[in-house]
Amino acid sequence: MPGRAILSRPDAEVPACGAAEARPGRPDEPVFSEPWQAQAFAMTLALQERGVFSWSEWASALSKQVHRPDAAADGSDYYEHWLAALEALLAEKRIAAPQLIDEMTAAWRRAAHATPHGQPILLENDPERA
Repeated sequence: MPGRAILSRPDAEVPACGAAEARPGRPDEPVFSEPWQAQAFAMTLALQERGVFSWSEWASALSKQVHRPDAAADGSDYYEHWLAALEALLAEKRIAAPQLIDEMTAAWRRAAHATPHGQPILLENDPERA
């Protein structure tokens, strides 16, 4: 997984909320129940490693999301909050506007629906892509 080295370097700053420590649940449960969760985690590590945001910025953004009044008490929506925090930081840093994120999300959904089962989902499969 990209960004993994940051957690194993002895001189690296330890993230304020690594997935295994911060995600509610039992120790015998997998950290990621869906591939997109692992991808969002890896993207976050890669962006922090590249200096797009600091761990304290990340911790603050994630904290805002997980403490929203509509957050599930059992933590079942943890990675939805993770993704929302990442999207908010990208918008705050003017890397990706919310409208662009929404447009790309819709394009990937259309591509997924247009892709035959068992084939890789490619953005080129979006029927609305010019």
